[in-house]
Amino acid sequence: MQKKTRDAQATKAKIIHTSMMLFSTNGYDATTADEISKISGVNKAMIFYYYKNKVGLYGAVLSHALESIHDEVLKEKEYLTPLKDLKRFIKTYALYCEKHPYLPALLLRELSNSGAYLPDVMFDSMRKLFALLSKILKEGERQKLFHNVEPMLIHFMIVGTINLFITTKPLRKKSVELEEELNTCCDCDMEYIADYIFNKVKLMLS
Repeated sequence: MQKKTRDAQATKAKIIHTSMMLFSTNGYDATTADEISKISGVNKAMIFYYYKNKVGLYGAVLSHALESIHDEVLKEKEYLTPLKDLKRFIKTYALYCEKHPYLPALLLRELSNSGAYLPDVMFDSMRKLFALLSKILKEGERQKLFHNVEPMLIHFMIVGTINLFITTKPLRKKSVELEEELNTCCDCDMEYIADYIFNKVKLMLS
């Protein structure tokens, strides 16, 4: 039974990883189950056994990523302080996106399409992640550490900046090749970026 469970989890992981890559690169319409099956090495019938249809798979891909970030932030059961929680939120999101660079592209593609294919499960995961950040910010405001908090705008500043930083990497490198003195932060690692965003947001809210 344990082996079957492990095999199923490994199969789902292959499907999710391949689907995220193809959806973000080709878009929803151009991505087919045949292509996912070929690249992942998973039989198409097995893909639909787990995810029913392409809409269900699409929702599962994004929901899986967002839920993983949410759970990682909450891995320590007890909250620390609003400042430490905010820093952990930013760092967790940034490092996850660095490890899974297809996610930011997929999110930006979906948002630019006005959520045309946004399944309920994905909307719930996005709302859940935002609610977590909102709770951290509101607690900071209650403790008088943060002032004039607009949670949605702060959420956009954090998530939007990281998404664009990841997806624009090829363009930033190309810019430097054309003009060496131009600083596009091509050599900045994600730990630095996370700390930079945290410090600027903290300063803005203080």
